[in-house]
Amino acid sequence: MTKKNYFVAIAGNIGAGKSSLTGLLGKHFNWKPYYESVDDNPYLPDFYEDMKRWSFNLQIYFLSSRFRHQKELMQKAESYIQDRTIYEDVEIFARNLYDMGLMAERDYKNYSALFHEMVSYIEPPDLLIYLKADVPTLVKQIQQRGRDYETTIRIDYLEGLNKLYEDWIRRYEHEKLIIETDNLDFVNDNEDLGKVISLVEQRLFGLFS
Repeated sequence: MTKKNYFVAIAGNIGAGKSSLTGLLGKHFNWKPYYESVDDNPYLPDFYEDMKRWSFNLQIYFLSSRFRHQKELMQKAESYIQDRTIYEDVEIFARNLYDMGLMAERDYKNYSALFHEMVSYIEPPDLLIYLKADVPTLVKQIQQRGRDYETTIRIDYLEGLNKLYEDWIRRYEHEKLIIETDNLDFVNDNEDLGKVISLVEQRLFGLFS
C-alpha cells in the first residue's frame, strides 16, 4: 500500500539549486514546500562580512529555526518537501567554520551538543536528495541569483563545504538520492527536470521505467 504522506528533503551546497528544485518538485508531486529562512535571517549579511565574529550566532539561528520548523512539520498530515536539512547545520556548516578557524572550539562543542539533543526528537526524511555540484557551478549560480551579501563568499569556504558534504553523504544511513547537477538545468530544461522527477519516483515509490 502506498504511503499517503511523504517527507522529502533537499541537501546541497550554497548555490546548488535546492530552493528551485524544492519548488519544482513540490508543484509536480503536490508536496507542500518549506524553504530555508534566508532573506529574513538577521545574521547573514554580517556573517559574510565578518565570519569569525558572527559564525556562532548564525549557526544558532539556523539550528533553532530548522528545529522549530521540523517539529511543526512532523505534526502536519500532509506531504512536504524541505529546502535543506537540520543535519547540514552541524555536519557541514558549523564543522567547516570550526575547521577554518572561524568558530572557537568551545562554541563548536557547545553547538554540537545542542544539535545532538535536538535531533533525537525528530525523524529523518523518507528521502534525502543531495544536489552535488562542483565549485565553478556553485559560483556561477550564486552570481546569477545576485544576492548582494553573497558576493563576498570565499572560494575556499565553498570548497571546504563541498568536501564535508561528500564525507557526510557517504556516511548518511537513511534513504538518499545523489544527483550530479553540473550538466543539468532542471530550472530551464523540461527534459532535465523530467530526469530528476523520474529518479525521485524510482527511489521513493519503487517505480521503474
